Amino acid sequence: MNKFYLITNEAKDPAGEITNKITDIIKMHGGEAVCVKNERQILAKNETDGVDCALVLGGDGTLLRAAGNMLDSGIPLLGINLGTLGYLAEVESGSAEEAVEKLLRDAFVREERMMLSGRVQTGEGKERHALNDIVISRCGSLQTLNVRIYVNDRFLNDYCADGVIVATPTGSTGYNLSAGGPIVEPSARLLLLTPICPHTLNTRSIVFSPEDEITVEIPEGRDGHEQTVEANFDGSHRITLRTGDCIRIRRSDKTTGIIRLNTESFLAVLHKKMSEAI
Repeated sequence: MNKFYLITNEAKDPAGEITNKITDIIKMHGGEAVCVKNERQILAKNETDGVDCALVLGGDGTLLRAAGNMLDSGIPLLGINLGTLGYLAEVESGSAEEAVEKLLRDAFVREERMMLSGRVQTGEGKERHALNDIVISRCGSLQTLNVRIYVNDRFLNDYCADGVIVATPTGSTGYNLSAGGPIVEPSARLLLLTPICPHTLNTRSIVFSPEDEITVEIPEGRDGHEQTVEANFDGSHRITLRTGDCIRIRRSDKTTGIIRLNTESFLAVLHKKMSEAI
């Protein structure tokens, strides 16, 4: 690797001090660096020509936005953590020089992470993609949400909850984890369905095959009232759904390349993160 994009969350590096430091490190070692300070910017194809890797400075949310913006570029991402508890952003800012040295001598592993595809059956019908999760949640009133779940067009269950999460293994340590869902090794291939604050005592997450398709239908709410909810893709892109709408979620034909420098096992990293959270 020789040419890098630096995508920075300006809120976490407002003076550009860390970005400039990493840029200097890359150039000092004979590499080329191009900075994108607006981390929400969608890059034109000619801007990514010849780029070997995108260094994403921020937290997990910054990396997820970068994954969406660079979806069709084929450029792998390496997260440099400027936040707090990051699972996707592997490198701490103090270890940036060591990380750059490893990248320049190709001492890394590239993982292709599974993504989700979601398409609303009514309305715009546009297919969108998510690396972490697609969350269907209430908007507006604090009333509970009624959703109807089908798997491969066969009825599974009705949920009365604050919403439901469909997550990838990568997303298992995100909102899914906060909602009580299981942690999954990120290179696995499966779908997770987790209700958010379900109004029942026996509702748990369900694990599905990556070949399964999950359909979330929005039925009438309590007392026949129309429901208005949001389908949220990786916390960034939102689509409004109403009674009668449904969204079909499946494994995407796209993947996100993630660079791994750490030789520790997933369990060792997980242990470290869990210890930091105490």
